[in-house]
Amino acid sequence: MTNKRLATFNPKTFLSKMGVGKTILRYKEKDILFSQGDAADAVFYIQEGRVKLTVVSAKGKEAVVGILERTGFFGEGCLAGQPLRMAAATALDASVIVRIDKASMIRVLHEQPTFSELFMAYLLSRNARMEADLVDHLFNSSEKRLARVLLLLAHFGKEGKPEPVIAKISQETLAEMVGTTRSRISFFMNKFRKLGFIEYNGGMHVHSALLNVVLHD
Repeated sequence: MTNKRLATFNPKTFLSKMGVGKTILRYKEKDILFSQGDAADAVFYIQEGRVKLTVVSAKGKEAVVGILERTGFFGEGCLAGQPLRMAAATALDASVIVRIDKASMIRVLHEQPTFSELFMAYLLSRNARMEADLVDHLFNSSEKRLARVLLLLAHFGKEGKPEPVIAKISQETLAEMVGTTRSRISFFMNKFRKLGFIEYNGGMHVHSALLNVVLHD
C-alpha cells in the first residue's frame, strides 16, 4: 500500500459508488433487507432513508432494537464471526443501501486507516447509545422511555442544530421500541400533545420542553 493511495482514499467516495464487492440497492418502504436467521455475509451502509432492526423471541414477541438513519452501518456482526443474522432489517422509508460483502469490508478495514476510524467511531457511538437504552429500560417508566425515544429521534442532544420534526413513525413501532403497548403509547402521546411537548403540523414536532419528562424524578 503506497502513501499516495492512502492519501487519495476518501471514505465518503468509497461508500457512494459501486465497486468490487459493493452493490447499491434500492428499497421501498416496508421492504425486508434481511430476516432473522439469514446468512450473515455482508455489512450495510445507509445512503438515504431509515432502517428498523427487530428481533423476535422464541414465543413470537417482537421488539425493535434500533432505528438507523442516513450514514449508519448495520450487519457488522458478520465481521466477528456471526454466521446468522440475529435481527431482521426493514426499510422504514424509500432507502438507498450500500451492501459491502464481508471479504471486501475486511480488506478495506485493514488497508484504509481513515475508513477504519470512521467505522470504529460509528460503532462506539452506537454502543454507547445501546448501553443508555438498556439503563433506560431497567430503571425508567414507559412514559420516560417514550419521551427519550422521541427526543433521540428528533436529534436533541447531538452536536449542531436539533431537528425537532420526526419523520413518519407508527405508534406500533414506538411501542416496540419502548417496550409497552400501543394503547399506552397513544395515552402518553395525547398527554404530551396536551402539555405542548409535541404537536402535529406537517409531521411530528418535538419541543425541548419534553426534556422535563426525562429529567423529572
